[in-house]
Amino acid sequence: MKFEISSEPITAFSYSSLTDIVMLLIIFFLLTSQFVVQTGVKVKLPGSKTNEQIVPSKLIVTLTQAGAVYLGSDQISLAELPGRLNALKSQTSEDNLIIRADKSVAIELVIKVIDAGKAAGIDKFTIQTQRENL
Repeated sequence: MKFEISSEPITAFSYSSLTDIVMLLIIFFLLTSQFVVQTGVKVKLPGSKTNEQIVPSKLIVTLTQAGAVYLGSDQISLAELPGRLNALKSQTSEDNLIIRADKSVAIELVIKVIDAGKAAGIDKFTIQTQRENL
């Protein structure tokens, strides 16, 4: 058995190994990324040592430091919150209201949001927190 040995450069490039590496990188980033729905409102969430990952939801109310109330990314008043929550709840099958309150928001405003949720027929509430670094 005799093999041919040549000193000419290879003119054809094999893309199969490059394709394998790219596919592995895509799979890695898909598995390690977090798929959480974030609203466009920036708040400083309170810290918690036992923070758990929340499931993506459309029923998210954000309370800012200035006292503004956002349903998703739309700013609304506290008076119209029960009606909007009721309409949004009828469009989705979700029954968990996620409250993203800034750490400096008064607890009274959080209680008013919970009351608005109860008026809309929502009976489960989650207060979103941020994991504390140990």
